[in-house]
Amino acid sequence: MFVCLKPLHISLSFQRLVHALAYCRQGSLRLKKHGHLRNHLHTTRAVSSERITPVFTRALAYGDKLALVDHRGQYTYKDLYYRSLRLSQEICKIYNCPSGDIKEERISFICSNDVSYVIAQWASWMSGGIAVPLYKKHPASELEYVIQDSQSSLVIAGHEYVDLLKPIVNKIGVSFLPLTSTVYDREADGLTQGHASHLEWKDRGAMIIYTSGTTGRPKGVLSTHQNLKAVITGLVDKWAWKKDDVILHVLPLHHVHGVVNKLLCPLWVGATCVMLPEFNAKVVWEKFLSSEKPRINVFMAVPTIYSKLMDYYDKHFTQPHVQDFIRAVCKEKIRLMVSGSAALPVPVLERWKKLTGHTLLERYGMTEIGMALSNPLKGIRVPGAVGTPLPGVEVCIVSENSRNESQPYLIHAQGDQNRTKVTLGSEGREGELLVRGPTVFREYWNKPEETKSAFTPDGWFKTEDTAVFKDNRYWIMGRTSVDIIKSGGYKISALEVERHLLSHPSIMDVAVIGVPDMTWGQRITAVVKLREGQSLSCKDLKEWSRGYMAAYTIPSEVLLVEEIPRNQMGKINKKDLLKQFYPA
Repeated sequence: MFVCLKPLHISLSFQRLVHALAYCRQGSLRLKKHGHLRNHLHTTRAVSSERITPVFTRALAYGDKLALVDHRGQYTYKDLYYRSLRLSQEICKIYNCPSGDIKEERISFICSNDVSYVIAQWASWMSGGIAVPLYKKHPASELEYVIQDSQSSLVIAGHEYVDLLKPIVNKIGVSFLPLTSTVYDREADGLTQGHASHLEWKDRGAMIIYTSGTTGRPKGVLSTHQNLKAVITGLVDKWAWKKDDVILHVLPLHHVHGVVNKLLCPLWVGATCVMLPEFNAKVVWEKFLSSEKPRINVFMAVPTIYSKLMDYYDKHFTQPHVQDFIRAVCKEKIRLMVSGSAALPVPVLERWKKLTGHTLLERYGMTEIGMALSNPLKGIRVPGAVGTPLPGVEVCIVSENSRNESQPYLIHAQGDQNRTKVTLGSEGREGELLVRGPTVFREYWNKPEETKSAFTPDGWFKTEDTAVFKDNRYWIMGRTSVDIIKSGGYKISALEVERHLLSHPSIMDVAVIGVPDMTWGQRITAVVKLREGQSLSCKDLKEWSRGYMAAYTIPSEVLLVEEIPRNQMGKINKKDLLKQFYPA
């Protein structure tokens, strides 16, 4: 049974509570000087020299340490382990597999952002299966596609989603396991240390996560347990995760950002994860400012969430003494704030720093490679840059070499976590970013030709992102297919144009697209959402832009919209935008 928390009854409203705390501490609040973060980081040995094991195998070592808090209650690591093991037994019964190894059968599961997700994920691995997380807000057709494309033979559903999944599984004809209260029983009678504890995990498939589909039909990205461990240990090292950390989790759990960075990393080191059912700006601010334990000290989100948090701040925290209080508490109590999954607009980064004292840490990753690049935990974080390679990751920037068939591409820069070597005369040269290392996925599920074409002959994964190495850092210029606009002989980064336009006082949100043009090849068009009560003409924008941008990068068209559609991770499908406004 779930252990339920008693609801906390507060007589004061949140706004009044913040005012009261601010007044109490106004004039007496003194920020303690930040001591240096521990110099000792978790040492990551070469993955090949270690035995690869999933995260659940570490749980019993943390025992009664608090692992997870959700809207239902609190759970220790021992709770998570035994509840997962109970569900694993149910899974093995369905497969008639007393040995506990269902040999990489795919298990699709759909759960809320709570303990049920972890239990379903761990139970899939304990059984020797491959976990396929479904997104609760996807339409039925998309859920059906993922279940069928991954060839899942079992679907697990939290009780909230049973009615949604029943028609789909009946149509497809796969096994169905609704989660009931008996599945979560912690009682360990008759339970062993783990059915699949004897398995060799290194090359075994762990998880299939589907791409966001912004440049085509979603593909199933199969990662092994070695891939997951390499990503996790690299982030644990680079971001100094420790068991005393408490992270607030508000992201969907069907992408690497939410699954690996925000869930598996804390569970790997014995930290605590506080999970919200949905993102709610008011609740997030409450958690930041609360003095109750477990007290949040790590937060990660997409740029859209940071924008929404600032919108809430502007509407509810108008008193100067309250703003001072918020900045002081965030600066003193939260050690790390990270932004990812989409490009972070510089105005968002700068304003967030002004409000909270935190310079958001930007990093770069994707479904196929996990995390590859990161700004430093300590040291200068340059706006717009994504830092240097994470432990174990190699990257290089290349361009096509049509003059030499034996050398199909020219290398401009190549590096790892220790250093980057720049080819003579290639400083600042743009090219495609390639990635290699143990974090790179095994295959696109059931798509051998697409898997083959995603790699160079010598084993580099082709990200299809344009990047540049300058000022000792890597910079992502955008998706080569949609974010690099070729206009009048120039190659223009749509992301760079967007960064400039977002500093315009009237612009709330913007997407820059390249529209086919007979004369210029492509013309730059800005799809713009204005701030409330503002107006803007193309002529006005051009005049303003001349003071900040090169002439050839200034948009020739402006399309005003009420909202720019983004997916759940804050990404814009620019191909859909192009079709919407220029169907021909």
